[in-house]
Amino acid sequence: MKIRAGFHIGYECTQPTPMLLVLNIHPSCRVDLLGDQVLNFDRQIEAWHYTDVFGNSCSRIVAPPGLTTISTEFEIYDSGQPNIVPEGAFQHAINDLPDEVLVFLLGSRYCDTDRLGDFAWARFSKTPFGWQRVQAICDFVHSHITLN
Repeated sequence: MKIRAGFHIGYECTQPTPMLLVLNIHPSCRVDLLGDQVLNFDRQIEAWHYTDVFGNSCSRIVAPPGLTTISTEFEIYDSGQPNIVPEGAFQHAINDLPDEVLVFLLGSRYCDTDRLGDFAWARFSKTPFGWQRVQAICDFVHSHITLN
């Protein structure tokens, strides 16, 4: 199926503000794009593009004072098939994880991890380990968050 998508995001800054944008289609999905996906700015802004250690396409900018709008529109092909669910996924104990994956367990600076962690443990600590816990969290998010 063909999906048409895009966004218009506005940022209001009181001073020049360095920003790291992760707003592009992931490189692994670019083959499915039916045209270009280009970030557009409503004012003259220089952007530096790079790929981060996770394989994401990132853009660095310095947003000037005032309102800056970033937008894109694109079309992409999708088979319409659901993602493969690894129902037999095993949940490893933290002390058994290799050092290089521990960074993925760190909290985000964009949310109050103390409050969110307390909420998550209260809500999901009694769910079975492994994929069932992941699915319970996904189900909760899907039934409680709406994007406009």
